[in-house]
Amino acid sequence: MYNKLYRFCIGVDILNRNEKKHKKVWLTIGIVVAVLVALIGAGEAYFFNVAFTPGEKSVLNKYSHNTKKDPLAAKKKWYAKVKKQHWYMKSATSDYRLDANYIPAKNSHKTVVILHGFGNNKDTMGPYAGMFHELGYNVLLPDARAHGQSQGKYIGYGWPEKYDVRKWVEKDIAKEGKNQKVVIFGVSMGGATTMMTSGIKMPKQVKAYIEDCGYTSVKDEFLHEAQDLYHMPKPVATAAVDLLSVVSKANLGFYLGDASSVKSVKKNNKPMFFIHGGNDPFVPTKMVYANYAAAKGPKQLWVAKKATHARSFATYPKEYEKRVDQFLSKYL
Repeated sequence: MYNKLYRFCIGVDILNRNEKKHKKVWLTIGIVVAVLVALIGAGEAYFFNVAFTPGEKSVLNKYSHNTKKDPLAAKKKWYAKVKKQHWYMKSATSDYRLDANYIPAKNSHKTVVILHGFGNNKDTMGPYAGMFHELGYNVLLPDARAHGQSQGKYIGYGWPEKYDVRKWVEKDIAKEGKNQKVVIFGVSMGGATTMMTSGIKMPKQVKAYIEDCGYTSVKDEFLHEAQDLYHMPKPVATAAVDLLSVVSKANLGFYLGDASSVKSVKKNNKPMFFIHGGNDPFVPTKMVYANYAAAKGPKQLWVAKKATHARSFATYPKEYEKRVDQFLSKYL
C-alpha cells in the first residue's frame, strides 16, 4: 500500500514538473512570437513610412548622380526666369488642394501635361518644360498629391493620381478652349502615372502619351527595391511586399498589384511613346519591354542605351527632343 502511494506521489510530481516545463516552453514561444510580431510591425511601419508618406527619402541616394557639366542647364535657367501662371484645383478624391504652374506658348492650341517623379516636384521638370515650349506647346506642370506645394497624406504612385491628371486636363480645356490638343508626359513615377492615366476614360482632346522610365506595377517596383536597396532574399522580399500591400489596401484603398501600368496600357488605344534608359538600376530596363508589349494603340519604343534612371534627356538631349517631336508630329 505504501509503495503504491509512493509511486502515485512520484507520478504526480513528474506530471507537475512536465506541466511547468510545458508552461515555460509555451511562455517562451509566446514571447518569441510577440517579439517577431513587434519586429515585423515595426519593419512594415518603417517601409510604409518610406514608401507612402511625404518627405525626403535618403534611402534613394544610391541612385543619385552628379555631373560636372549639366547639358540641361540652359533650359533650367529658362524655366527659372519664365513667367508662370499658378493654377489650383481640388483633387479628384480626398479633397486635397493641388498646385500647378502653367506656361502658355504664343498662339498655340497644343498643351502638354508634365508629370514628375517620386519625391520630386513640378520645378524639377523645368528642362522638359523648356523642350516642349520650344516645340510650341503650352505647358502645365502639376505637383502630384503629397509633393511640392500640393496637399496630400500619402503618395499613391500614380494610381489615385490618374484621376487628378484627368481633372487637370479638364481644367485646361475649360480655361483654354475645346480646340486644345493635349499630350500627357511623365518621367519615372510620372511615367507610370501617364500609363495608368491612359487606362481610364479621358477627354477626346488627349491625343497622345509619352512615358519615360515608368514601372510595370507598384508591386514589381517594390519587389525590385526590396532586393536592390535592402538586399532581401527574394522569398523575404516577396513576403514583405505582400504584407505591405495589405497595409496599402487598408490606408490607400488599393493593393500594390492593382496599380499596374501593364494592365492600364492594355485599355488604351491612343498613341504612346515608351522611353527608357538602357542602364537603369532603379526601374529596371526590362520593365519597358513588358509595358510596350502590352500597349494596344499605335506605339513606339526607344531605349537610350547609356542612360541611367530618368537620365535619357540629359544623356541624349538633342536626340531626345528630336524623337519626341517626330513622334508627336504624327498625331497632333
